[in-house]
Amino acid sequence: MSKTYDLSPADTFSAPRVRMMTALAALSAFMLALGASAGEAKPSLRDVQEIEDPLFAVAVASEVAERCERIAPRTLKGLNQLYQIRARANALGYSDTEIKSYIKSDQEKSRMRAKGERLLRQNGVKLDQPETFCAYGLAEIEKNSAIGVLLRAK
Repeated sequence: MSKTYDLSPADTFSAPRVRMMTALAALSAFMLALGASAGEAKPSLRDVQEIEDPLFAVAVASEVAERCERIAPRTLKGLNQLYQIRARANALGYSDTEIKSYIKSDQEKSRMRAKGERLLRQNGVKLDQPETFCAYGLAEIEKNSAIGVLLRAK
């Protein structure tokens, strides 16, 4: 004798069945999210502002300190900033190999240099006049900007 099931609303949504359906829905959502994140490529580090911006500040500060004899880099602060950038990139899912590849890329170095030269020119720096680097660097130190905190007047 076969048993027939009455799927009345009371039976369909019993507590155990709702829990099971909820668990299955959560598992499905998790699997979809896992599949989506595994299948999606991460953006280039140049497009991650919380990595690009502080790295750019370190690069510009380094260039200013190198070109102006009256300004020195705050080396420990700069190194600490670089370690923080790497840690944040790691936390965002980038491997040390990906980070190193980005930093050592000739294409990225050229892009960063061009970006830095644009910023410097916009702020009155003449690339062939070291004194203009000094004026810019001292102004950044005075403003306590992201670049300025990485520099100190001698």
